[in-house]
Amino acid sequence: MTTRTLMRLGLVAALFLVFVLHIARLLPLGLVDGLERATYDARVVLTMPGTVDRQVVVIDIDEKSLVAEGQWQSWTRDKFAALVRNAFDKYQVRALGFDIVFAEPDTRGGKQLLDRLAQNEFANLPGFAEQVQAIAPSLDYDRQFAEAIRGKAVVMGMVFKEPGESDADSTRTVGQIGAPVLDAQAVKLLDIPFVEQTGYTANLPVLQQAAAGAGFFDNSQSLEVDGVFRRISLVQRYQGALYPALALELTRLALGAPALQFEFDPPDMRAAVNLEAVHIGAVRIPVDERVTAYVPYRGRTPSFDYISATEVIRGTADPARLAGKVVLVGTTAPGLKDLRVTPVGQADPGVEVHANLISGMLDGRIKHKAPYYDGIHAVMLLLIAVALALGATKLSPLGSALLTGGIVAALIALAFGLWSGADFIIPLGTPVLFALTLFLLLSFYGFFIESRGKREISKLFGQYVPPELVEEMALHPEAISMEGESREMTVLFSDVRGFTSISEKLDAKALSQLMNMFLTQQTGVVQKYRGTIDKYMGDAIMAFWGAPLADPEHATRALAAAVEMTRAVRGLDEEFAKRGWPPLNIGVGLNTGKMNVGNMGSTFRVAYTVMGDSVNLGSRVEGLTKEYGVAVICTEATRNAGPKDWAYRELDSVRVKGKNEPVAIYEPLGPKDLLDPAFRQDLARHRGAMKLYRSQLWDQAEAEFFNLSQSGRPHRVYELFLERILFLRDNPPGANWDGAFTFTHK
Repeated sequence: MTTRTLMRLGLVAALFLVFVLHIARLLPLGLVDGLERATYDARVVLTMPGTVDRQVVVIDIDEKSLVAEGQWQSWTRDKFAALVRNAFDKYQVRALGFDIVFAEPDTRGGKQLLDRLAQNEFANLPGFAEQVQAIAPSLDYDRQFAEAIRGKAVVMGMVFKEPGESDADSTRTVGQIGAPVLDAQAVKLLDIPFVEQTGYTANLPVLQQAAAGAGFFDNSQSLEVDGVFRRISLVQRYQGALYPALALELTRLALGAPALQFEFDPPDMRAAVNLEAVHIGAVRIPVDERVTAYVPYRGRTPSFDYISATEVIRGTADPARLAGKVVLVGTTAPGLKDLRVTPVGQADPGVEVHANLISGMLDGRIKHKAPYYDGIHAVMLLLIAVALALGATKLSPLGSALLTGGIVAALIALAFGLWSGADFIIPLGTPVLFALTLFLLLSFYGFFIESRGKREISKLFGQYVPPELVEEMALHPEAISMEGESREMTVLFSDVRGFTSISEKLDAKALSQLMNMFLTQQTGVVQKYRGTIDKYMGDAIMAFWGAPLADPEHATRALAAAVEMTRAVRGLDEEFAKRGWPPLNIGVGLNTGKMNVGNMGSTFRVAYTVMGDSVNLGSRVEGLTKEYGVAVICTEATRNAGPKDWAYRELDSVRVKGKNEPVAIYEPLGPKDLLDPAFRQDLARHRGAMKLYRSQLWDQAEAEFFNLSQSGRPHRVYELFLERILFLRDNPPGANWDGAFTFTHK
């Protein structure tokens, strides 16, 4: 045997040993684990059915519900009582689970106030205490909720606390925990490393005692190192007894509440290394050694029928969508922040994870990662090592490359075949990586090429752009640059009108809270339309479109964002009124043109920003909104680059401070098809009046603007031009007049 062959065999043995040590967790390799997770996710995404499962329904506390029923903080328990009553009595649901915990008493009803009055201020008022006792049941919303739950297949949500938390928090118990699915005596007979918990936050005793069961929904213990929810713990141990996950308990109730059973192979070896599955009646759920189940995601959100909670509370939902269904009550409202990273999405509602697991258990679609998974892993690597070692001694470099390609193709086919045909998980990322790495080692005698990782774009741009844009930049890093460059872009400036007077009426804390709420909402709109936040300037926002990624639709997206910003601010009115704050009004200005973009600043501080004459013009245009009584003004350049199906009202031709050339400015009105016919006729008459004005036909122009102002749809611009006509009639501008108005202030 030649030295060359021995060296090759030595490389094969060394690499095989490294990977085997990794499998045994004696030499964990993060890159290998990451690749294995990625290939798992690829199997999920490429084989998911992408259909909506109608047997599981989500009653959604969504934005519609918050608008109809009030903000979440104002929801009293009588709403949930109505929801449960209607769900079972009117809509005949099969079982219902809450992805919510009700740990504290409802103090928003009238009972607490009356009790306090009866004990203090009105203690001596004859008959008052008796009257309070008489009407108390109608005001005790917690008890109403409990009565609605009683006798129904309802599972309450709860949260376990991990030993890793602070000592004070990890052993703290709040509320009443539900009944275990296996008592401490039975758990002692099992040699399984159940997840152990030391505390919990559960529901009020009056609620839990009325419910049919409880299940934990906080699955942080199942979260993998990359922050993705691929599997969920089905049971966890607390004080020796075993408690179910929300999805497991809800499925169990939906199936008639059979006892939980564990399947071992062989049956007489009740240990983790032999654990195969959990049974709920006839339903078999494959699990791993810690009793976690892989979530069989159906597709991207939504994969289930979502019904707005307000429709169920008010009884307006379609009965056919709920009858006989397994129901989860959860939330997708962004403000409630119940979002999870899954193999199929970066911000999926948490309730979607539970729904997918329930659907998989009912359909028998849970994937199985066998207890002997590591053994399969090692055998696959050994076969690959033998094949490539033999191939390296007998084949040419091209032949070895073809052999390696064939092995990789076979691994992929086998992994996907077992995944789809037998719901069986085998390693894929690790053996593929091993094959490719071994091929390189054998080809170059230890010249091991390892990629150095991706550019950390999110660290550079995360504060400027929305997450989805950061993801695109990560996919195409060559398309971005921090160096200064000139591009055609669209810039937006927004400003709160009368902010000085508003700030004078509020203390520093209230003003800070107001601005945080306002800027958060407005920034959300900008990022929704893929805009980049440049900076906040007190009450003003500066944003731009077209960088760091080039965007041919920059003007269209900027216009859509500007219009939505002015509408969205009205959504703050109700909350502001509750806090005693005045409503806000904003002006938005946009301009499109050549701008310099890149990292700019000093040696002390650098910012990714835009500069140039076009940027300054955008700022000037925003300042004109109050002059013309409109919320949004764009320049002719933005209008020309924007959507062709939008309507605009021409406001004027102006010379702003610092510019000699006149600029046409417009009020964007949105899609033409959505405008009222009478309004479109007004726009046509307005265009005619502007032509008469610029032709110095003062009488005709005055008549047109006056008639428009009396049409029932008045506008500040009509009054403005009537005032100008009065002045220009007495002070003719001359034959060379270009119709532009010159502003001497910013």
